[in-house]
Amino acid sequence: MAITRAEWGGLALAAVIAVAAPALLLRSAADEAVVVPAPLVLPPAAPDLARAYARPLFGGAASAPAAGTPADAPELAGIVGRIGRDAVAMVRGADGRTRTLDVGESVDGWTLESLAIDAAFFTRGGQRARVALPMGEAG
Repeated sequence: MAITRAEWGGLALAAVIAVAAPALLLRSAADEAVVVPAPLVLPPAAPDLARAYARPLFGGAASAPAAGTPADAPELAGIVGRIGRDAVAMVRGADGRTRTLDVGESVDGWTLESLAIDAAFFTRGGQRARVALPMGEAG
């Protein structure tokens, strides 16, 4: 079985394309401008962790009332239940007794308006007070 002249021509053309195609592809890639990425920027220095280790884990001191909370606001002893469903606040009134309040109930003239996971919100007249849960005893 002999190869015809047309078949030799086809083989020659295929060989030329096989050799020339990679060279053409490499040349077009080399002609493009080379993009050099910008140098990496170092992150800022790490913060001083000594301050973080020195402060209480879950907030401020337990005995200090939050800034702006009226002194005669009820003391929040705890929150029991599911927030937004059946949660009640355990509050200590001026007489020292602890009782539970549903949203809308009052103690010592303060009305419990809402509860959060870590605080209760009371109103009296035009005053509004956020009373945070106590943090526990230090030491």
